[in-house]
Amino acid sequence: MPKTPRKSKSPSPEWARPIRELRQELGLNQADLGLRLHYSPMAISRWERGQQEPTDRAYIELGNLAGNPKCWYFWGRAGLHSENLLRVMPKMRDRLQTSTVANLEIACAGSGAQKTQLQKQKLVAIPLLKVVAATHGETGGHRSSLLSGPVESVIAAPREWCPNPATTSCLRVRGNSMSPLIQDGYILGVDYSQSDQIQLNGKIVIAWHKDRGLTVSRLRRFDHTEVLEPENHGYEAITLGAKQRWTILAKVLWWIAMAP
Repeated sequence: MPKTPRKSKSPSPEWARPIRELRQELGLNQADLGLRLHYSPMAISRWERGQQEPTDRAYIELGNLAGNPKCWYFWGRAGLHSENLLRVMPKMRDRLQTSTVANLEIACAGSGAQKTQLQKQKLVAIPLLKVVAATHGETGGHRSSLLSGPVESVIAAPREWCPNPATTSCLRVRGNSMSPLIQDGYILGVDYSQSDQIQLNGKIVIAWHKDRGLTVSRLRRFDHTEVLEPENHGYEAITLGAKQRWTILAKVLWWIAMAP
C-alpha cells in the first residue's frame, strides 16, 4: 500500500524565534521569563511555538528586557519606532542630532541598577492603555484593565521615573476633582506593584470600586479611618470601610499633559 504522505509542518511566524532567542540569551527558562513579564509559562511556550502572538503590552516588556538595539524589533511589533521616541522625548532631540539611537541605554525591566556612562540615557517603554482613571463623580475602567487592557500607544519614559517598569502603565484621567494638580485628560504613570495602604498614606493612588471603576485620588489616614481625598474641595471625600469595599491598586508615579 502506498504510504500516506506526512503533512508538512507550517513554518513558525517570524516573531516566534526572536522571543526564544531572547529568553536563551537571558539564561531564563519559560517559567522565569513568564515571571519577569507577568505571564504564565504556558503563554511563553505558545509564543515560542508561534501558536499565539504576544500582546502589544508583552512586546513592550520584551523590548525593555532586550535592551538596545534589539528592543526596537519588539517595540516595533507594538508600534513604537525610533522616530516616536524623539517625538515623545523632545528635549533629547538636539542631543541626538549629533549622535545615534545606539548611544541610548535602554534599561531592562527587573534587571536592577546598571553601571553606565553619564552621557547615556536610560529609557523604558511604558504602555499607554485604552483605560480611564476617573476622578470623584465619574466612572472609570475595570481593575483587570491594568494588567490586560488594550494598548493605545507607548511612552518612552526616563528609567528613574519607573522604579518597576514591568508593572508600570499609563492611563488617561477623566474628570476634575483632582484639579488644579491633575486635570481632565492628563496621562498618569502608575505602578501596580505598589499597593500597600500604610506606605501610600498621603500619596496619590489608583483605587477601584465595582460600581465606580478605577478612580484617582489621594489616600489619607486619620487614626483608624482612611479616606480618598480630592484636590478640588468642591468634591466630597470618600471614606473607606467594609461597606464601601474600595481596593487600592496602584501608586501614581507622575503625570503629563499635552500643551494647549
